[in-house]
Amino acid sequence: MAAPLRGTQSLVGQMGWVFERPSLTAIEVGWRWLFGIPLLAVCWIEAQRILASLPLESAGLTTIDPQNPWVAAVQFADAWALYQPHVAAVLRWLLPVAALAWAVLSGLGRSLVFKRMEPQLRFRPVEMIALQATWLALMALCCWGWFRSIAWVAATHITPAGEPDLVGYSMWVIFLSLGFFTAFALVSWALSIAPLLMLLEDLSPAAALAKSLKLGRAFTGKLAEINLVMGIVKLALVVLAMVLSAAPLPFSDQLGSDAMHGILAVATIFYFVANDYFQVVRLKGFVEFWRMFRGQQASGAAS
Repeated sequence: MAAPLRGTQSLVGQMGWVFERPSLTAIEVGWRWLFGIPLLAVCWIEAQRILASLPLESAGLTTIDPQNPWVAAVQFADAWALYQPHVAAVLRWLLPVAALAWAVLSGLGRSLVFKRMEPQLRFRPVEMIALQATWLALMALCCWGWFRSIAWVAATHITPAGEPDLVGYSMWVIFLSLGFFTAFALVSWALSIAPLLMLLEDLSPAAALAKSLKLGRAFTGKLAEINLVMGIVKLALVVLAMVLSAAPLPFSDQLGSDAMHGILAVATIFYFVANDYFQVVRLKGFVEFWRMFRGQQASGAAS
């Protein structure tokens, strides 16, 4: 009897399949950058507007003491207290607009990726937008939980009443950050597989979400394994991009500042493109395991 196939054993073949079809990665890169570049431009414009009304000198950021981290932390906190109302005023309108734009563009982009990957599927961008908005809501909830947890750690380990517990604070920050990242990777697979169920089994978005939670232990285990591995790959890409950008630092005097900025830009672009490529690989993995565990069942039900 053949040994059971693990969720990650077929990833190499799926990586090769996606690599041979660069149009899939190009579509994924295209819709993400179509969202990200305008968002960064808006953030830059708003940041310049805030700095024009409240310059760095007025906030005390030009007098930061680099020799004393505790004094510098207090100075940064005082400066943030001045900037916080301005930033909050921008976020009140920017976050809803950005969320709506991401849901629309990601729904359209993912619909094109699936249509290119499986030409026989129906093109259902409106339903895809709804499912992408649900995924974004889950991510926002995880980010909110992480932020509240870090705020609790800061309130309990860095207090004016005693000496700050920097070691304990750092340990909690690392533990909570990795914990929330891993938890999101483990639970978000249900919302990641729902668009595929909707398209491959011709379901409504609500029915696809409901069925994504009742796929059986074997199929669910493979989906969670792939999602977790892709989360680890994303962390590895972050580390690799940091190494690529930091490796030339010993030669910065010979290379010059322009070359260092160019290397940083190349490392950043490499991370984003590689991350988008592995996003498509994950989707291809989901499709293949759907065929393995539900393909015949769905075909039989349709007939």
